[in-house]
Amino acid sequence: MPTIFEIFGLRFFFFAEDHAPIHVHVVKGDDDAKIAIEPNIELVYNHGLKTRDLKRALKLADMYKEDIIETWKKYHD
Repeated sequence: MPTIFEIFGLRFFFFAEDHAPIHVHVVKGDDDAKIAIEPNIELVYNHGLKTRDLKRALKLADMYKEDIIETWKKYHD
């Protein structure tokens, strides 16, 4: 499970054998969410992240969208 980055206690990663479309998993403690990166930044599911952390995760996913896509492609190509 390659970690892309960790900010504010939110760890952004994907699974080694993950599937398209490009997305990230975000974990903080025991809580997690899945965020689609392509075609648009969009929440797929949230399992317990607090509203503040979820908003922050979505904003960070948008801010680092190009880095996430580049890391995904390097790993999966």
